[in-house]
Amino acid sequence: MALIKLVGIVIVILGFLLGCNPLLVVLAAGVATGLAAGIPLLGILSMIGQAFVNNRSMAIFLLILPAIGVLERYGLRERAEALIRGFKAATAGRIMICYMLFRQISNGLGVQLSGAHASFIRPIISPMAEAAATRGRPVSQGLLDRVRGMSAASENYGNFFGQLVFAAAPGMLLIKGTLDQAGYPVKLSTMALYAIPTAIAAAIIGFVRFSLFDRSIEKEIQAEGEEKP
Repeated sequence: MALIKLVGIVIVILGFLLGCNPLLVVLAAGVATGLAAGIPLLGILSMIGQAFVNNRSMAIFLLILPAIGVLERYGLRERAEALIRGFKAATAGRIMICYMLFRQISNGLGVQLSGAHASFIRPIISPMAEAAATRGRPVSQGLLDRVRGMSAASENYGNFFGQLVFAAAPGMLLIKGTLDQAGYPVKLSTMALYAIPTAIAAAIIGFVRFSLFDRSIEKEIQAEGEEKP
């Protein structure tokens, strides 16, 4: 009967395989796991509510969306594309590399940008990368989707692997609290020191990936041009 407590894992797997809404899948898995463990429904709802309150800062990006929508309506994407076309040396990969390094450095200094995917990647970085990749040339929707995906990856490389370099980062404090409770006290400065090699490795890997991506863009565009009569 103890295995029934793992029902949440089954729900998550089935939900993702069926393409259901991820938020609903995770919520259903949490409720099912709680019920299987003998926790009353009100207790489960209380735990979910408390978790939301403790992490309410994660929802700040929702406040950015209306402002970004208004800016896009009045030509933010078009202006970003027009700006990047004026720089002949700019490529999609170089834009992503610059943004990745900017995010790593800013995070390393403790400067956090809330909802960076919504506030920077979607309205600014992605349009600039698309304009640098296409240069007005017709391209497939698949290539545009790849550019957008790699633009989002530049945020992930810079933010995820750079934030722990700052000793007072929320993630660092969470890790320290967990280790202290488990009986493994550690200094924040020591943790930040060990995060530096990871950040450097992530920057190198990102640089290589984005540079190779530039080459693949040109090859794909040339191949599409040769296929057309």
